[in-house]
Amino acid sequence: MVNKKIAIIVGAVVLVISAVVSYFMFSGQSSFMANPTSSYKPPTASGSTTAQNNEPKTEECPINGALLTKTQKSLWEKRRPMGVMMENHKEARPQSGFSNADVIYEAVAEGGITRMLSVFYCQDAPMIGPIRSARIYFLKFLQGYGDHPLYAHVGGANAAGPADALGEISDLGWNNYNDLNQFAVPFPYYWRDYDRLPGSATEHTVYSTTSKLWDFAAKKRGLTNINEKGQKWDVGFVPWKFRDEVKLEDRGSATKIDFSFWTQFASDYNVTWNYDKISNTYLRVNGGQPHIDKNTDKQLSTKNVIIVFADESAVNDEHGSDHLFYKIIGTGEGLVFQDGKSTKMTWRKKDEETNMKFYDASGKEISIVRGQVWVEVLPIGNKVIY
Repeated sequence: MVNKKIAIIVGAVVLVISAVVSYFMFSGQSSFMANPTSSYKPPTASGSTTAQNNEPKTEECPINGALLTKTQKSLWEKRRPMGVMMENHKEARPQSGFSNADVIYEAVAEGGITRMLSVFYCQDAPMIGPIRSARIYFLKFLQGYGDHPLYAHVGGANAAGPADALGEISDLGWNNYNDLNQFAVPFPYYWRDYDRLPGSATEHTVYSTTSKLWDFAAKKRGLTNINEKGQKWDVGFVPWKFRDEVKLEDRGSATKIDFSFWTQFASDYNVTWNYDKISNTYLRVNGGQPHIDKNTDKQLSTKNVIIVFADESAVNDEHGSDHLFYKIIGTGEGLVFQDGKSTKMTWRKKDEETNMKFYDASGKEISIVRGQVWVEVLPIGNKVIY
């Protein structure tokens, strides 16, 4: 009888502990995601290491060809590329950090809501987020950035099938290595900032900084520009070809690029890129409003807008979720917008480890105008007005 009572008590204790752990894990309040304490102050834009000085910009970023300073190069040479999974739900805007990304890939995550893989290497961002969960097609884009690029995200699609992002991360051997899943990286490398987007749901509150995540990778995972064996990240990495922008008088007059991802959600997620001929940049409008980076309070702009048409399919997983899958390995059609002009192109991505490249009608690789690149992944058949 005594043993039976002890067993009942032990069982009850285990049940309570399990309930508490489950609550903290799934409410976002685990030890991996503690709320900032009253003494913890998230970094502000004034702490950015990208602050410009009088240094000449003579050093070419190997990711997008931008010319930056020797000081910036001295920083990027000590680390490896990092993809950050950032969201675009209307409640998450304005997001933080897009302006400092070298390359951004945008595609629908679910329900017509887009998500962005922001690739950082040559510049730091003082705040990045909101950060959300992994999707397998973004993972395949990131695999093109050399040996074991860092991947920052909060969980991910994990049902069996072609959309199983977490399973793919495990199969690649990235777990607890170059994969920086928030559930394996403690506070304060990630934190929830409820004041940054007041009134938003909890899932829109996870933030970090590029410097914190690169620091964690170096100190806890032994990943800088080299791994623990001394191998450099860029062995086998083939960058795009780069070129200078054309002179003002040679720039085109295509002033607007307009498209939606899913037509039924166009009012919130339609994208317009307005071309400014003087600055030779494309200014982003999202859901009918200028898309702002909260770090700078300025409208997002880019030098290159690349439209990739890809086969989109829904994967009905065991949890009843309609996760999406985009076929981005192989070849397809698209458009490249640079210097106020448009070019019909063919995209090619031979395998997961190869960077997607773009070719004109003659089969020549299209060079990237030095500066940020924004890749928009649209379902085949979508219309782009320009």
